[in-house]
Amino acid sequence: MGVASAFAITSLPAAYATPSATAVISEVYGGGGNSGATLTRDFVELGNAGSAAYDLAGYSVQYLPGAPSASSLWQVTTLNGSVAPGGRFLVAEAAGTGGSTALPTADATGSVAMSATSGTIALVSGTTALTCKTAADCAADGRIVDLVGYGSALVREGSGPATGASNTAAVARGAALGDTDDNAADLSAGTPSPVNSAGQTPGSGDGGGDGGDGGDPTTPGTVRVHDIQGTTRLSPLAGQTVTRVPGIVTGVRTTGSKGYWIQDPAADADSRTSEGVFVYTGSAAPTVAVGDSVLVSGKVSEYYPSSTSQSVTELTAPTATVLSGGNALPAAVTVDATSVPAAYIPAAGGGSIESGALEPAVYAQDFYESAEGMRVAFADARVVGASDAYGELWVTVKPDENATTRGGTLYSSYDQPNTGRLEVMSLDTASPFPSADVGDELSGTTTGPLDYSTYGGYNVQATQLGTLVDNGLKPEVTRRQKGDELAVATYNVENLDALDTQEKIDRLAHGVAVNLNSPDVVALEEIQDDNGATNDGTVTSEATLKRFTDAIRAAGGPRYQWRYIAPTDNQDGGEPGGNIRQVFLFNPKRVSFTDRAGGDAVTATSVVKTRKGAKLTASPGRIDPASDAWDNSRKPLVGEFVFHGETVFVIANHFTSKGGDQPLHGRYQPPSRSSETQRQAQAAEVNTFVKSLLAADRNAKTVVLGDLNDYEFSQTVTTLTDGKVLKPLITTLPAAERYTYVYDGNSQTLDHILTSPAVTHYDYDVVHINAEFADQASDHDPQVVRIDVSRCRRG
Repeated sequence: MGVASAFAITSLPAAYATPSATAVISEVYGGGGNSGATLTRDFVELGNAGSAAYDLAGYSVQYLPGAPSASSLWQVTTLNGSVAPGGRFLVAEAAGTGGSTALPTADATGSVAMSATSGTIALVSGTTALTCKTAADCAADGRIVDLVGYGSALVREGSGPATGASNTAAVARGAALGDTDDNAADLSAGTPSPVNSAGQTPGSGDGGGDGGDGGDPTTPGTVRVHDIQGTTRLSPLAGQTVTRVPGIVTGVRTTGSKGYWIQDPAADADSRTSEGVFVYTGSAAPTVAVGDSVLVSGKVSEYYPSSTSQSVTELTAPTATVLSGGNALPAAVTVDATSVPAAYIPAAGGGSIESGALEPAVYAQDFYESAEGMRVAFADARVVGASDAYGELWVTVKPDENATTRGGTLYSSYDQPNTGRLEVMSLDTASPFPSADVGDELSGTTTGPLDYSTYGGYNVQATQLGTLVDNGLKPEVTRRQKGDELAVATYNVENLDALDTQEKIDRLAHGVAVNLNSPDVVALEEIQDDNGATNDGTVTSEATLKRFTDAIRAAGGPRYQWRYIAPTDNQDGGEPGGNIRQVFLFNPKRVSFTDRAGGDAVTATSVVKTRKGAKLTASPGRIDPASDAWDNSRKPLVGEFVFHGETVFVIANHFTSKGGDQPLHGRYQPPSRSSETQRQAQAAEVNTFVKSLLAADRNAKTVVLGDLNDYEFSQTVTTLTDGKVLKPLITTLPAAERYTYVYDGNSQTLDHILTSPAVTHYDYDVVHINAEFADQASDHDPQVVRIDVSRCRRG
């Protein structure tokens, strides 16, 4: 999938909030928990230079990346309370995995993972996310009370951003809190020095109490794990220190987010309250073992892996007493088609579901939350998401839920997210993680603590993995086109460039020559320039395409020729410096390309009506590249081909990515799909162009194809097909075969071929060679349509 990248902007005016004599942003630090940091969390400190308390009810602090992309959103942390005259107000943000010193008790807490070196913080009168992404636009937003850009931030006040921020340095105002609306002059770099409203600093006390009762250190305290977990997604004891919480160690993680899970074998009677919890040990390796009976003291925290995820309830800064070892583990919660509810997750009108009481008998995600940190177990589960490079795979515990023909789970609508999907990782670092393909099986029992992460949501951290059974899934090979069939294919080759390994190039070439059986025309997405991510102004792809087409020929394919429009440097999104674009490959022995000069990165091609039908003013050409719809995104490539005397128009697309969308499993429900806005605008542009072709010749044979980054049931595809000018061929397949991509265990459609009404005789095939396999040449499956041009209707 294509990923939107940051774009460069120069000579921006500064943003100006009216200089404040009262509330200001007094200090900003984004290095918390990073390498070399002492403090464990990022923070924003507010100060009040006035003589009266400053009420923060209904206010927020908001963060924007230093170089915002088209998909970047301001991240919001809501505030309450007030800043005393001359006082401070501390807003804690995301924690990292490093550092050794906690912040003093925060006055407000968010989960924003701020950059250590570059970003923008705004103090806002309101809690609605800002939309400005330039200094000038932010200056015009009257809700902004104060604004600080640091590092190389494009949005800042005055002559430039505050400089010097790093993993070990914050930017801060002087003691007088002077504000001249010039970040570079008003703030300077120094050692982070957070102060809360109580005047506390790191190490001076956290106001949370020690939870001690002076009792026997080998006797459990009064708090149990189910008291910590509570009946909602948030702990009722968050921010408090608890003492000598009893439990049995059920799993130990020695890499990544280090720590261990404990579970109380003496469960309460409330199905909503989990009996397990993760004990986070920071950078220190855990010193306990599975089966240890322990008493743990620590601070209850809610850790947010990302700004839109749910949280993980944890005990942090722990101390533990091991009472005994080798104890029997608490019974595991069974996860299967009977125990996991059919409904996915409660809705909250787009807001947070965190405060709602759990309903584990009604919603699958509530069921998992009610078992967060507990041992769970499933048996004989089919793999629905192949193993990846991070040691993860997906299974379904509901084998009959929307099964695909090849063993996956089909994502067929927004209201069918598939509740049986579950991510699996392993805590056994001494054994290799199994290499599983879709349709394989984890036979026997898999068990381990239930965790939650940004990537995939709830997951089993397996202490015992089932045995992998290989069910023999094979890559598909489509048939070769007949002599009177024009074969047109699309294939996202995932950032292919001339510097890639020969192995990668050969595997992709084999996909074209063998699995796709040498189509006449291939629309490629994600062809990079000749030196890939090297950001030196290179935009040509001649060397990349020479290596690729040579490899296709060596694999038994034809000697393809190619056409493309080189993009303006770093203006089409994707990997910075890579300059991805769409490319047409075509077999000149079977089909000819109509070259018509005039197409370039910034010039639009258009349609002319002639006595012989429609023709393009430029071929190859681009659809309206100046339109805002294509900002920081790939512009469609249009070409005019002739096959057996018939003109066929092909439009290759790569719509903007889903970056910035909220996850299915996140705390905001239903999740916002903010990236759809730009894709719908792109779809409207292509739809308008197709309508212009059909206005010039209602029988114009047109193929629209590529990576649309959206589903067949999305508004993007509805917009693209408006007026019935295009037919999405994916909908002509049996439902269980409608997918080109696998994400989080959901087999789904992102890549498409659509045809105009004149294309009446065709044979369409999605060729599954990548998405279902642990060993992939690309993360997308290609597809092909074979058009019997001679039988397609004429006016």
